[in-house]
Parts: sequence; C-alpha cells; structure tokens
Amino acid sequence: MRRAVCPGSFDPVTNGHLDIIGRASRLFDEVIVVVSINQTKKSLFDVDERMAMLREVTAAFGNVRVESFRGLTVDFCRAQQATVLVKGLRAVSDFDYELQMAHMNIGLAGVETLFMPTNPLYSFLSSSLVKDVAKWGGDVSAHVPESVDQALRRRLGPPPSAAPPSSAAPPPG
Repeated sequence: MRRAVCPGSFDPVTNGHLDIIGRASRLFDEVIVVVSINQTKKSLFDVDERMAMLREVTAAFGNVRVESFRGLTVDFCRAQQATVLVKGLRAVSDFDYELQMAHMNIGLAGVETLFMPTNPLYSFLSSSLVKDVAKWGGDVSAHVPESVDQALRRRLGPPPSAAPPSSAAPPPG
C-alpha cells in the first residue's frame, strides 16, 4: 500500500490545503492528514476543532484520514508505515526551508518528500493571512470551505470597529 502523510497546522484549513490533499489522494492509496501539535504556537482553533473541520471537508476523498501528532513528523510516518511526506509549495521562499526539512527527514528515517506546486489560484494563500483578513471583517469565503468560513465568523465575531482618524474635527456644537 502506498501511504503518504500531509502534515500541517491547518489553523484553519484553506482551499489551498484541500487542493494539495485532493491531488495527493489521487496519487496514493491512503493519505493521512496529520495536524501537528505545537504548543509554542498560538492557535485560533484547538487541535480537536481543526481535526473536525478537516474530517468534514475531506470526507469526499475516500482514502484520506485525519490524525494529530506531537513530535517529529518522521516518527509519525514510521508508526503509520508511510514512506512519503507531501508538502505544497507556494513560492520559492517555501522551497528553501522545505528542502532543508526534506534532507533531514530522509536522513533521520528514510522518509521521502514529494513537493507539489500549489495551484496558482492559491499561491498567495496561507492560514495566517486568512485569519488576519477574517479578523478585520474581510470576506474569506472564496479561500476556505463554507464550513470553515462559518467557524471563523463564529470564533472571531464582528470585526473591531474602526477608530475615527485622530485628525477628525470635533463635532459642531
């Protein structure tokens, strides 16, 4: 069985993530989407919420399952008998860091890394950008699944109101 792991924080999952997961699901018998637990990162959604969102939006892929893991991703790969990590690359700047990680992963555990170029529609997209735009009331519905858009709206509430400019004239009166 050809099994691959698609790791990430997925806080939240975007259409760019889903593009990579879907393409990987056509190449491998099984794709394990693993939500990495990083206690040093401040997340908007907890691990269980991210896993639930991922399970919902990947349900159409019959060969994708969602797990979480704390520690080295290659240790997770070994435990799952997965020999390939699938990573999406948005830009050349992603490649430098990911190449270093790929070299380390092959050296530590013999785990190969498959780099998939992101669909140009999603090349600018990141979870951080989605959260920031949503926090300020921007419409991110074209960039995330509908259920994720709704979860963002519930979590973030209405955008903070804009403060009046400091040079505004006092009201007449």
